[in-house]
Amino acid sequence: MTRKAEQDPGLPASGNSSRPRRQRPELTPTQRALGLLVRREHSKKELARKLEAKGVAKEDARAAVAKLTDAGWQDDGRFAEQWVRSKVACGYGPLRIQAELRMHALTDEAITHAFTTVEDSWSALAHEQVRRRFPQAYKADRNAQRKAAEHLLRRGFSMAHVQAALKCDFDDEY
Repeated sequence: MTRKAEQDPGLPASGNSSRPRRQRPELTPTQRALGLLVRREHSKKELARKLEAKGVAKEDARAAVAKLTDAGWQDDGRFAEQWVRSKVACGYGPLRIQAELRMHALTDEAITHAFTTVEDSWSALAHEQVRRRFPQAYKADRNAQRKAAEHLLRRGFSMAHVQAALKCDFDDEY
């Protein structure tokens, strides 16, 4: 006889326990929002949008976000700083990062403050991108230089950063 046939149909599928599974209580909007914030920082707009996607009413979602903001669990300034550091580490430029932060409905002060926390030189970051991905661009290969410039522009670097990155010599110290 197989193991499934030996099981009593009245018992839970997990096996030996005869106790029924305890139902979890329904989470409040604030508890749901806190669960999201524990994993990573969220902007107010993003947090409210995620709560609404889980079926929370718009007013309840905004009230939960406001409650967590007042308590210090949610902070748009902290979110912006974390976002900028993360995107810089991935090699994105200031124009793209700023556009993404604006999509989160952050204030200009929060965005400006977040950029002051970054100590990296944007030109140096652009140079590192070219050095890693397009080393042939430094050997006067016009096609490689064009591809490197397009790559940097797509990643959010300004034309001044692109020109500075492509003028650098491979062995230069910056």
